[in-house]
Amino acid sequence: MPRRAGVPVSGRELFSEEHSAEVVAASFEGTPDPRLKQVMTSLVRHLHAFVKDVELTEEEWGTAVDFLTRTGQACDEVRQEFILLSDVLGVSMLVETINHRTGGQSTESTVLGPFHMVASPQRELGADIALDGKGEPCLVTGQVTGPDGEPLAGAVVDVWQANEDGFYDVQQPGVQPEYNLRGLFTADDQGRFWFRSILPRYYPIPDDGPVGRLLAATGRHPNRPAHVHFIVTAPGHRTVTTHLFVDDSPYLDSDAVFGVKESLVRAFPVVDDPARAAEVGLPNPFRTVHFDVALLRE
Repeated sequence: MPRRAGVPVSGRELFSEEHSAEVVAASFEGTPDPRLKQVMTSLVRHLHAFVKDVELTEEEWGTAVDFLTRTGQACDEVRQEFILLSDVLGVSMLVETINHRTGGQSTESTVLGPFHMVASPQRELGADIALDGKGEPCLVTGQVTGPDGEPLAGAVVDVWQANEDGFYDVQQPGVQPEYNLRGLFTADDQGRFWFRSILPRYYPIPDDGPVGRLLAATGRHPNRPAHVHFIVTAPGHRTVTTHLFVDDSPYLDSDAVFGVKESLVRAFPVVDDPARAAEVGLPNPFRTVHFDVALLRE
């Protein structure tokens, strides 16, 4: 005898449009890891709500699956298209911000970005990381402190940036010197660091793949404002991943990956002083910037 519609099988509710999220979420009830259960249940509820909200068509869902497939296929040892996708949707910045709330006591964090692909080489304080000799010379100085301003001797400062043409070394193997514009510095006994580089330049994120086509389809540009990347660590303190932005760069208010925070923007004034240039080992004139980094205690 056929069952009546709506009568559950063995006491379990069956899939329906109205109760789809609840039925699927219930399948995770036996998940041993409580955090995994929480994440998967929430993901299902939000995903099903989205599909219902826009009444997604089968063709559109097929396009989405194809897009994600092509995004994965675009990843290789020097390119991470899924990080780019996370970046342009603002998810990377949101996760970073949630997990590194500062309470105004430390340097704000921002996205890692897709080009921290190799370990930066250890360099002496004051070293020039611009190995190709291109770009407007710049002196970068700063101090690493704790939340109360105490110097953090021996803090490690990892830096990397794009070249004058807007490319990272890993994007141009054989064109740029290996480890160009990368360096790992150990701060002195007062937490101070300094190194020579070039004035950062704005540049587009890679836009020749699925993420770039998504940006074009939605009328968005792929550009990032000029910046230097930093990862700063010290024993007993929380690591910060951040950027130093150039204050007169284009795209500060429309960064393709939403990475700009007001507290991270600095002026890079011109220094026209032959004696000072000779002292720091740069041609005259040159740019300079000072960027202090404060870390929270663990």
